[in-house]
Order: sequence, then structure tokens, then C-alpha cells
Amino acid sequence: MENKFHFFHYIHFLLLLSSSCFSLVAFSWIPYNENKNYEGSSDLVNLEYHMGPVLSSPIKLYVIWYGHWNPSHQATIRDFLNSFSSSYAPHPSVADWWRTVRLYTDQTGQNISTISLSGEFFDFKYSQGKYLSRLSMQYVIKNAVRSYRVSIPLNYKNGVYLVLTSYDVQVQEFCRAVCGFHYFTFPSILGVTVPYAWVGYSGKQCPGFCAYPFAWPKNSGKPPPNTRNGGNNLMGAPNGDPGVDGMISVIAHELAEVSSNPLVNAWYAGDNPISPTEIADLCLGVYGTGAGGGYVGQVYKDFWGNGFNLHGVKGRKFLVQWVWNPLRRRCFGPNAMD
Repeated sequence: MENKFHFFHYIHFLLLLSSSCFSLVAFSWIPYNENKNYEGSSDLVNLEYHMGPVLSSPIKLYVIWYGHWNPSHQATIRDFLNSFSSSYAPHPSVADWWRTVRLYTDQTGQNISTISLSGEFFDFKYSQGKYLSRLSMQYVIKNAVRSYRVSIPLNYKNGVYLVLTSYDVQVQEFCRAVCGFHYFTFPSILGVTVPYAWVGYSGKQCPGFCAYPFAWPKNSGKPPPNTRNGGNNLMGAPNGDPGVDGMISVIAHELAEVSSNPLVNAWYAGDNPISPTEIADLCLGVYGTGAGGGYVGQVYKDFWGNGFNLHGVKGRKFLVQWVWNPLRRRCFGPNAMD
């Protein structure tokens, strides 16, 4: 069957650009407010398919490390990304979590496919500077695929590009409105249309905004209890760094949505593609059964009391938010108790 990325026609780009004026699909994660979520089954959610493509060919993920990165942080993220394609981690695993995302189909009935880490590029020279606009993300990708050094391929058939910015890089609206976003490249910049996502490391700039429940905003009172029996202690980060562990869930969020809504015309709730509610947006702050009101739900604790809900490769543990299950019509994750 024809590769889905190949028919990301220029006409889609023109239509969307004219209607959105480059209003990117953004993930605004503000977990310390009581956002609406749907941990229980709900008929109130009007999640619809808008006839656009999903990523139904095996997804090749290319990571661009922008800036100066701590090698241990990179190792944690790399192990998480490799966990999507691993069948060796015990249940509930990252691969189990991705199976919910794979329930989404296109108009031909083809499901979202598997995802695997297929290449990395290290932009340690800050090719676009230390302040990035949303549009400049596309130039980061352009530099990575056209670098005179070892580059990553420009894969317009089944490639997805993930830009990860380091602690010292400021990004437009980062820490104020968004922790990450996804969109697609413009042919006028890259020559082709490919989907991509960006996520920033918040450990230095805004852990209370983007690394909940491992951090809490200053001057916001006590955090909500992390167990039903009370207690306002913040949850320990399973991999030792709140910024990285918080980033893991944002990465999962964006990968789920770029796969189910790559051109902003596939799966989302509402009638406005400029500001859609996508499959992970519906489940912000939900990590386990019973979640709500700032409570993350029932999750596991490791030997040191750090919270997690998924297993990964090399014995790793991660805490990842749930996504909307279209068959159960509710937020769901493989650690669900029901």
C-alpha cells in the first residue's frame, strides 16, 4: 500500500496554512489547575475523524538533540524511545501503552503503525541560536538533514522528527503556554512535508510547569495529594531527574498526537483545527485509575518510593500520562485497574 507520508500533498499545506496562519498545534500542559479529564467512560467527548491521514506506515523516528545535553539525560530519553519497539519489558510496558495509540485508523481502515528510533543528530553548536521561534524549528530540522557532518536522512515517506532542546535554550511560549508541540514542515523550507514535534527540557527553566507531578510551581500552595490517603509530598522521579522524567510524558503525548493527527486534519475533538483537542489532551494529568483533581491516579512505586506506571528497556521505569481509547471511550493506560 502507498506510504502515507508520500501523499502529504502540497494542497493540504496550502489549505491549512491559509486557515491557520501558522497556528501550531500546541500542547499546553497546566496540570496544577483542575483540567477536565475523562478517566471514566464519557459520551460527552466528541472526538471525531476528519478524513486526514494517520501514520500507518512503520514510523521511523529521528531525534535532534539541540544544545548541550547531559549524557545521562540523553540515555534516559533514548531508552524510553527504544522501549516503544521492545517486546522484552514486562507488562505494563511502553509498548503496551502505544497499542492504545495504534487503535486509531485512517479512512481506509489502516491503523497507526509501530514506531522505532531510527537516527539521531547532535546540534551542539546551536545552529539557530539559543532562542527558537516555532518556525525556526523547521530550520533546525533542515540543518540536521543537510549537515556536512553526519546527518540524518530526509525521510518523507515514513519519517517523524523530534527536536529536543536543552536546558539553556529558550523557545517561543515555552514555560508560559506550552511544554511541547507538533506540526509539519513547509515545502518552502524543507522541500517536502514531514511531521515533527518539539519538546523542551524544563528542569532549569520551569519544572513546576512542565514536570508535574515531580515538581510544583512556586507560590502555588501545597501540591495535591499523591495518594488517596493524603500526603502532599511530590512524587519522586523514577529516573532521578524531574526535568527528564517530566519530559518523558510530554514526548509520549506529542508522539501520540503527531501520529493520530499529523496534518491537523485527522483525529481531534471540536470543529476548529486551529485549536483542536487531541487524543492526549483529553487525558492531561491522568496516569492511573481514579485520577482527577490533581490526583494522578493509582500508580506503582519503586523501591525508593518513586512513582511509575510503565516498564521500559534495561529495567527502566517511566510515568506516562494516559491517552483516549476510542473503543472504551475513556482515558486508558495498560496499568488500569479495570
